[in-house]
Amino acid sequence: MKTITVLYEDNHLLVVTKPPNLLSQGDKTGDPDLLSILKEDLKVRHNKPGNVYLGLVHRLDRPVGGVMVFAKTSKAASRLSDQIRRNKLKKTYLAVVRGLPPKEKATLIHYLLKNKNTNKVVAVKKGVKGAKEAVLNYEVISYAHPYSLVKINLHTGRPHQIRVQFSTIGNPIVGDQRYGFNDKFNEIALWSYKISFEHPTLRKEVEFSALPEKRPPWSRFSLDEDI
Repeated sequence: MKTITVLYEDNHLLVVTKPPNLLSQGDKTGDPDLLSILKEDLKVRHNKPGNVYLGLVHRLDRPVGGVMVFAKTSKAASRLSDQIRRNKLKKTYLAVVRGLPPKEKATLIHYLLKNKNTNKVVAVKKGVKGAKEAVLNYEVISYAHPYSLVKINLHTGRPHQIRVQFSTIGNPIVGDQRYGFNDKFNEIALWSYKISFEHPTLRKEVEFSALPEKRPPWSRFSLDEDI
């Protein structure tokens, strides 16, 4: 079983660092998934009989690692889900992309359409049936030829959004086998760096962050909490 780093835990929340290449929740592959691992850990640590409740309120793509928050009560799950619907739960990502984006800071707006048969997403023109608006802000933090380190604030949570949007502007994420390019990195350089939201019961703003391990291509850049 993978060792999962716990960033915070109380009666209502469990915040952890998801390892890359681990499913957020189980699927038809039957491969290990973070939700099941955490449920089993809670059951053992707290000596709980029967099923353990743990609400999955958001997901990360399988290859992506970083901060994830889970709800330990249905009340917390409901309130966190409501914050997500109202865009009150803020997500910040780090990514290493190929090349230098056209602007140091910019807002990207695309219309994304998902092919359910291939599980692949493409950017299409506004008005195409089934397409959904995708919005993010990015800032170039550093450049080390031929890669850029970018910080991304996500405003909509569309499937594969960050990966597709950066690929669309010609700066695919390093190591992205689906939307990127063939390179020497077999792990995607996309990381859920920070999540902030209102605590579901304390009603105060909380923030949790974790940096990726300093291995290529991340090790090309200076990573610290001041990003």
